[in-house]
Amino acid sequence: QVQLVESGGGSVQAGDSLRLSCQASGRTFINFVGWFRQALGKEREFVAVITFSGEMIDYTDAVKGRFTISRDSAKNTVYLQMSSLKPEDTAVYYCAAGWMSGVLSHASSYNYWGQGTQVTVPS
Repeated sequence: QVQLVESGGGSVQAGDSLRLSCQASGRTFINFVGWFRQALGKEREFVAVITFSGEMIDYTDAVKGRFTISRDSAKNTVYLQMSSLKPEDTAVYYCAAGWMSGVLSHASSYNYWGQGTQVTVPS
């Protein structure tokens, strides 16, 4: 089993930055970690993904140039640095992890999920 714990959410003004953290623990091998978000009344959507080797990184178009995903293998932690935040970034952000190859922008490719952390950017 793998446990994922997100932290770093909060309420910030438009244009500000936040860094989310996702710490993984447990004994099961994981190959990639992604971030998803779900706004109130909307479906969960892909934000970013990184393989634990760091060889592959991908973002949804809406956050390219503003968000950066990275990992610290020694700490089993993946970060999502969010800059130039907009009101439309308001959502609960979830960290997810998986081991089998698949379409990494699809939630169904992930085996483990964190509890989520709220990010609010008032308009």
